[in-house]
Amino acid sequence: MASIDLIDWWPSPAKINLFLHVCGRYPNGYHELETMFQLLDSGDQIGFVLNQSGQITIAKPILGVSTEDNLVYKAAKLLLPFRPNNDLGVDLHIDKHLPMGGGLGGGSSNAATVILALNYLWKCNLPQDQLLALGLSLGADVPVFINGCSAFAKGVGEKLSNVHIPTFYYLVATPSVHISTAEVFSHPDLPRNTLKINFADRDVPDLLAKVFTSTQNDCEKLVCKQHPEVANLLQWLLHYAPSRMTGTGASVFAQFERLEDAKSVLERIPDDVTAFVAKGIDQSPLHEKLAQVHAKDQLL
Repeated sequence: MASIDLIDWWPSPAKINLFLHVCGRYPNGYHELETMFQLLDSGDQIGFVLNQSGQITIAKPILGVSTEDNLVYKAAKLLLPFRPNNDLGVDLHIDKHLPMGGGLGGGSSNAATVILALNYLWKCNLPQDQLLALGLSLGADVPVFINGCSAFAKGVGEKLSNVHIPTFYYLVATPSVHISTAEVFSHPDLPRNTLKINFADRDVPDLLAKVFTSTQNDCEKLVCKQHPEVANLLQWLLHYAPSRMTGTGASVFAQFERLEDAKSVLERIPDDVTAFVAKGIDQSPLHEKLAQVHAKDQLL
């Protein structure tokens, strides 16, 4: 086991969907989506310790998730063929804070962090478009974290247009319920005909100003009907600020202009709810870390 001081920690931020529209369905069964990804300054951390065994290990596997099914393992495995030195392996450490299956992109973000970090640490030197393709093979939410910016997304979520979102603070709350994304998207009552947005950069300020009145999360009504815990928590938050479910749930968020107001509501959150306050950001701290290590290399 590596000493904590020897672990190279990389950030793995959360996201929320300010809205999520289901606009249709592709012949392969995947759904055509439009969404606005807002990155947050809070999330998990992934630690890296390089080894000379050529193997990938996970220091503390997640309870109930086999190593082979863990997205961070799958992400690392994708980079194996591109190592210039086949003896290089890695011991992965997962410092998990985000709830699993909450719609916050935790697993996807973890995978993106592994792809970007190992591309640097293993000196694979793959270009951005190839990294995005690798990420998409793991899941539709992985590319936004590899891209590293808050973005408007189309397709299955992989066609990204970076956006500037005014600074807000978000109270993110998760009830004690597990929701299956696959079950939500396969449910016959899920709306699948929301009109597409004629998106252009100049329209972003107007879209964001009306985000809680002219957009919606098409999964929210179905999830709230099936899971009263989500519906009750959402109604509770709506007393304090504009609120919405993110992704397919179970997490919901409330948007505040002032950090103090978000923290004040956090103090009143029901005891059976997990919650945190985060700042919305345009650029991922993961990419700030990448910029720092590249800048350090140039000085050496």
